[in-house]
Amino acid sequence: MSEREKEQPEIGTRFQNETKYTPDSLSSHVFNLGSIPETFKEYPNPIARISLPEPKARGESNLWKLLLRRRSRREYTVNKSLKLNDLSALLWATQGLTAQFGDTFFRTAPSAGGLYPVETYLYVRAVDGLEEGIYHFRPGDYDLEFLKKGEYSAQLTEAALQQTVVLCAQVTFIWSAVIARGRWKYNQRAYRYVYLDAGHIAQNLYLAGEALGLGVCAVGAFYDDGVNHIMDFDGEEETVIYMATVGLRSEQKPA
Repeated sequence: MSEREKEQPEIGTRFQNETKYTPDSLSSHVFNLGSIPETFKEYPNPIARISLPEPKARGESNLWKLLLRRRSRREYTVNKSLKLNDLSALLWATQGLTAQFGDTFFRTAPSAGGLYPVETYLYVRAVDGLEEGIYHFRPGDYDLEFLKKGEYSAQLTEAALQQTVVLCAQVTFIWSAVIARGRWKYNQRAYRYVYLDAGHIAQNLYLAGEALGLGVCAVGAFYDDGVNHIMDFDGEEETVIYMATVGLRSEQKPA
């Protein structure tokens, strides 16, 4: 390591320091209302758009019991399929629309400034009524855009540092951040907020999965560029930030 490198703060320290709010940084920032990005993302020519069934969470579990039982569950029954109704309930729990005030849509998970920079994608391995491949969730229209056909479990497992939980899951949630949605308002601090948003969303997935009797395991260890390549993200304006697997529980105890 060179002397100059030794003098430079580590990237984590720089990130925290350079995204701090100060009176000067806040007073110098002016909102450009003409540059607000679109609230919802959609693809112009997906393979198909699949309307989702109305989300109806089954079960009698209350919140306190769910919090007590919440675990990362890594053992799944591989040779069965997830019900489409259950996938719909999970999607609604993570980013479903709950209210609208003016141009602002509220969702089941909070977001800094109501900007919702996190996009939800799915790698579907085994879901009733869906072809295997990669999908994009549109909360506004409450449907899925079918983007890429094929088997991606091996590639995603490789990108996720060989974690076999990805290989065995019925569905893998892949969350990206559209950075401009937060940056137009929050400048560099937006990079902090997208990770907070992702955490809210992932916890909702955990609780909804627990209510449905499904296994959920968040995945934070992955090669960013490997996942970005699979998902066709540029890695800068849109980049992967978090993943989670969902599967039918086996009889194994959770970790």
